[in-house]
Amino acid sequence: MKLYNSNVAPNPRRVRIFLAEKNIEVPLHNVDLGKLEQRQPNFAALNPFETIPALELDDGSVIAESMAICRYFEELQPEPNLFGRTPRERAEIEMWQRRLESQLFFPVAQAFRHSHPAMRDMESPQVQDWAEACKAKAHVAMRRFDAILKDRAFIAGERFSVADITGLVALDWTRPARIDVPDDLGALRRWREALSARPSAKA
Repeated sequence: MKLYNSNVAPNPRRVRIFLAEKNIEVPLHNVDLGKLEQRQPNFAALNPFETIPALELDDGSVIAESMAICRYFEELQPEPNLFGRTPRERAEIEMWQRRLESQLFFPVAQAFRHSHPAMRDMESPQVQDWAEACKAKAHVAMRRFDAILKDRAFIAGERFSVADITGLVALDWTRPARIDVPDDLGALRRWREALSARPSAKA
């Protein structure tokens, strides 16, 4: 088993944080995105969508997409549980994970991909207007999540979950995406600081 990884991309980091929370070690095979190694035939044969992360199992089969990989390891090692134990908890964590992914993580990633010079070869054509629109969408989402977090320590309930991982990585990615986190969003900033203090955040 090995995990195709990049230390400069947000999605592989979501998986690394998840594995660190589970105390699971998986050999990493780093893919140089700057050299477009993800588009080389040997990697494209593993994942025709040419994205990382991708998990190659011992039998040669491949699981791609960060949440699919996390769900695989959740099934293998249920504790500490990060996707929910009861039907209601699983649904609520899925709801918040999806909201964070679609309303914050995706706009931040798109702003980065469509504005940063380093992405010129990977995102062609870059659409600057779309980048600016996504920055505005990210700010709207930040304010919504700030209001929700005023009375809770974690986004999906009383304990840390995969939804918090998505939120942390999205907020950390605002810097390379050149999106400011407004100073008045105290609850959002407090949440981010608390998540950043967890040992897994360094994965």
